[in-house]
Amino acid sequence: MSGAASIECVEVVLPGRVEPEGLQFRRGPLPVAEAGQVVVAMEATGVSFAEQQMRRGRYFDQPPFPFVPGYDLVGTVITAGPGVVPTLVGKRVAALTKTGGWASHVVLDAADVVEVPEGVGAAAAETAVVNGITAWQMLHRKARVRAGQTILVHGANGGVGSLLVQLALGAGVRVIGTASARHHDALLELGVTPVDYRTEDVPRRVRELVPGGVDAVFDHIGGRSVTDSWRLLAPGGTLVSYGSAATRDDTGSKQWPVLKILGRVWVWNALPNRRRAYFFNVWAGRAFGKDRFRARLRADLGQVFAALERGEITAGIAAELPLARIADALRLAESGTVSGKVVLTP
Repeated sequence: MSGAASIECVEVVLPGRVEPEGLQFRRGPLPVAEAGQVVVAMEATGVSFAEQQMRRGRYFDQPPFPFVPGYDLVGTVITAGPGVVPTLVGKRVAALTKTGGWASHVVLDAADVVEVPEGVGAAAAETAVVNGITAWQMLHRKARVRAGQTILVHGANGGVGSLLVQLALGAGVRVIGTASARHHDALLELGVTPVDYRTEDVPRRVRELVPGGVDAVFDHIGGRSVTDSWRLLAPGGTLVSYGSAATRDDTGSKQWPVLKILGRVWVWNALPNRRRAYFFNVWAGRAFGKDRFRARLRADLGQVFAALERGEITAGIAAELPLARIADALRLAESGTVSGKVVLTP
């Protein structure tokens, strides 16, 4: 323990609306686990679209500046507080955090961590935490896809999109995916029908491919795209909206883009038709029952990790960079040139 006392905790702080180079580093003592808590030494965290929005002050429920970003992490439990089973110490675990993951050491409620299978590495597991949970729950809990159906995945090369594609194909579903041309060969190799959102009229092209409409659309773009996606549904189809990427660089209210989507979803679901629409929030339900939320998260993340361990899905690692190069990592993630997730290591 004497050696541990000399170890510092390093955190990346977002002080306000800054360029990536404006992120700051803060050093301090290691956090202490209180009753029911564990301290996790981070092995991998990542840059998701949420942090790109947070940097601009555009994430709809981000905390006030300054704060430590980091939507999820994977690491090893180094200490446990009273009431925590001691066998958890030394285990590799994953956790959804929303904020706080961009740090060398993080204190978490033990009930919020999920053990990572021994056959899955830290970086690979990191790509499948928030992205995997999001993809799994949208596919199986919201759209409830079935073999033989056809779906449209916007951003099929992205962190969430790439896992959505693989999980859907594994379920026997036909997938149409939007992406820029540079990613089409990789999508074709998987068995996806690619559509270039930069050069093609996406709604028209999808209608050509599936004249009767698709069974589900997964839309992270927001704005006009949500309406186009709704119109592409076949009778009985499901739209799952899960973001507003189109408004990332806008100014004004950060809540308004999401509220507009929620309003449309409410109106569409009130119409006398057989189609359904959802706005997916991975945190939905937590306020109404933490135990149920945690049980569902553990079960679904377990399914994703099992698929990763079996090789049914592959980890989409765009790049691995140390936390010290956070500015480079953020710029790379925001460039739109990479496929998969930019992973941060200690």
